[in-house]
This record gives sequence, C-alpha cells and structure tokens, in this order.
Amino acid sequence: MGNLVAIVGRPNVGKSTLFNRLTKTRHAIVSDVAGTTRDRQYGKCEWNGQEFSVVDTGGWVVNSDDIFEDAIRDQVKIATEEADLVLFLVDVQTGVTDLDTDVAQILRKTKMPVILVSNKTDNNDQQYYAADFYRLGLGDPVCISAISGSGTGDLLDMVLERLPKDVKDDVEENIPRFAVVGRPNAGKSSIINAFIGEDRNIVTEIAGTTRDSIYTRYDKFGFDFYLVDTAGIRRKNKVSEDLEFYSVMRSIRAIENSDVCILMIDATRGIEAQDMNIFQLIQKNNKSLVVVVNKWDLVEDKSPIAIKTFENAIRERMAPFTDFPIVFASALTKQRIFKVLETAKQVYLNRKARIGTSKLNEVMLPIIEATPPQSIKGKYIKIKYCNQIPDTQIPTFVFYANLPQYVKEQYRRFLENQLRANWELTGTPINVFIRQK
Repeated sequence: MGNLVAIVGRPNVGKSTLFNRLTKTRHAIVSDVAGTTRDRQYGKCEWNGQEFSVVDTGGWVVNSDDIFEDAIRDQVKIATEEADLVLFLVDVQTGVTDLDTDVAQILRKTKMPVILVSNKTDNNDQQYYAADFYRLGLGDPVCISAISGSGTGDLLDMVLERLPKDVKDDVEENIPRFAVVGRPNAGKSSIINAFIGEDRNIVTEIAGTTRDSIYTRYDKFGFDFYLVDTAGIRRKNKVSEDLEFYSVMRSIRAIENSDVCILMIDATRGIEAQDMNIFQLIQKNNKSLVVVVNKWDLVEDKSPIAIKTFENAIRERMAPFTDFPIVFASALTKQRIFKVLETAKQVYLNRKARIGTSKLNEVMLPIIEATPPQSIKGKYIKIKYCNQIPDTQIPTFVFYANLPQYVKEQYRRFLENQLRANWELTGTPINVFIRQK
C-alpha cells in the first residue's frame, strides 16, 4: 500500500518548490503533455529505498480573495481525511499569520501525524525566528529551505519515521484488481452496486490496511477479481463534493492499488478537465484503462455516427495513448454492465501478455527493415534484435541498436504502434526502450 503525504499551507510559502524538490527524482520520466492542467501537483518521492506519493494542495485553489481562505481550509480538512501525513508549510520570513493559526487549529484537532515545516530558513539568524512557530502548538518546527534544499534530508527522515509502516494486505497476489474511478456523480457507486447487486453474500470484503481501501472480492459468472473501493461509496461525507481536489485525492489510492482502472465518464456532460486529471493519474501510475461512458440511456442520439464522434472526442483528448476500449453503458438500466467486466478482464490479460522472442523478432525485424530509423549525420541506425523483459509491471520491450542515443521519440512511438497492431495490447500502457546492443 502506498503512503500519501499532503503538503498544505497558505499561498506563497513555497509548497510547489518543496513538491518539486521531493519528487525531483521522477521528473525525468514524467511527460509534460500539453493540456494537463494540474499535472504538477502529484508525484512520487523516493528516500532511503522507500517510496510514497506527494500531493501539493496549492494547485487546487480557486484564485479569488473571498473564497480563497475558505478553499484552503477545506483542502486542509480533505488532506487530513485522505492522507497519511501532512506537511504544514509556514514561511519564516513573514512569521505566523492568521491563516496559519486557522490551519494549525484544524490540524491540532486531527489524529493525523503533522510535521510543521519552517521554509525559507536560508541562514542561521532565521533559525531563531522559527521559534515563533512554537505557538501554533504543533511541536518543533523543522527548518528547511526548499529552494536550496538545505534541511530537506532531515525532513524526509522524519517523514519516513512517522508514516504508518506498510502492512501487507490479505489480498491474493495473482487476482486482478479493478478500480472504478471518475469525478463525483459520474455514476461510480451505481455501477459498483450494479456489479455486486443486492446479492451481497457472494461478496467477501477484505478491509485494507489503509483506513480507506476496501477490496471486495467478486467471484461469479466466470469472473474473479477484487474491486478496489476507496470508501468513497461508503462514507457519505459531503465536506466538499464539488471540489476537484476531493475527487483527485480520493482517486489516488484507488488507482495506485489497482491493475485496471475503469474510468467513468458522464455521457450527458462529455469529457471535462476533471476527467483529464484522473486520466493523468492513471497514466502516471502505468495502469491499464477501460473508459465507460455511463448514463448512455439518457442520450437522445444513439446512432453509430454519434457513437463514433463521442469515441473520437475521447481519444483525441487522451492522445497520445489512444489504444484503450470504450464501453457505452448505463448503470441504471444495467445495460452492458457485463461488457464492462469482460473488457476489464481482457485488458488485464493484455497487461500480462508475454510474447515469445522468436515470434517478436520474426514480426518486428522486417517492419524495422522496411521503415528504419532516420539516419543522423550520415550514420545509419541498425536495430538487429528485440525482446520482452520478463516479470515487469506492464509489457516492456527492448530494441537493441548500434546507436540508441540517435533514435528519436517519434520512432519509439512508431515501434509501439507496430507492437499494438500485431499483438493484443489494447488498454494497457507498454514500455519501449532502445538500448546499446
């Protein structure tokens, strides 16, 4: 189970700077896809061999003065409900403000581990000023400078000490885990109820170790999987259902703990920014995807052209990853509910696909020969051999070349598309690496 750390604090105390510093190890891999609005607010941090997720709450505030402070208070409340530890960032150069006091009051009321972080402590004199923060009643302030990185190592050591120790779930490893995600009111609870039905006795619940994740084992009609349900369905907490931030925090855990994500989209509203945020999380975690267009019963025009247009719109927004199934369903009328499960099962099998080395070379090498990578500065790039690496989370292929550094991203994508064209890899991300032979 991954742990989740939230960075909270008022504006301009350096939340994003700290976020970037903590997640820096991964920035090379995170792709900057245009149109990802809040791409920078969620990442992974690795320290001393342990990994946890970090969320910067700063990117989710609506910028207008009157609701500004309320929005921050709301976020702090959500963070204390959803995260495992909160980093409360304050600015030593401005000292304690009213908003800091408000936030501290919310944090003191929770059982949540909180680390008070005094940022912008750039020299020794400022360490004395940090003493002012004792009056927030949250213990010793940890002095850091997010910009220069001083003190962040000690901070990370404290974070690891205070995070709950990972306990293994009693969940069988080789059974797929499906998570139903989507923004509020897209019909997540309805579809889960439609899957499980009133017939609760075929369902065994396994409480996860995190307060939140509950695995529901589903075993009938030839299906056998766990539904990952982050108690969103069970806990009707209306703190701020409309807050985008809320559904993102909610989704993180479900996505991280699953193999296949079933992303619910409301047919009556089309794709919205929030759907894209959740899609981004799915991609960043390399999870397989089935898109379900729910409430299809409410749509007037169900002609093949309408369906095609809708599908194209979805794939266009989610490009470059477009090889995933889309199912038009209705949780209410139970239309195509089983189709959703069948598709998720197939996508899971695609995720586990193994392609024999000889078959792979037999198909791919002629394609590469017919369309070789562009030569650069008169040097010809030759790819002589490829194979699939065993035991990886997602199908991972390596192509061995004489000059791997000259192979362009465009060509890597071409190889990926050829793999997808020749083998059943729909719905699952794949890795394609070019290495020195």
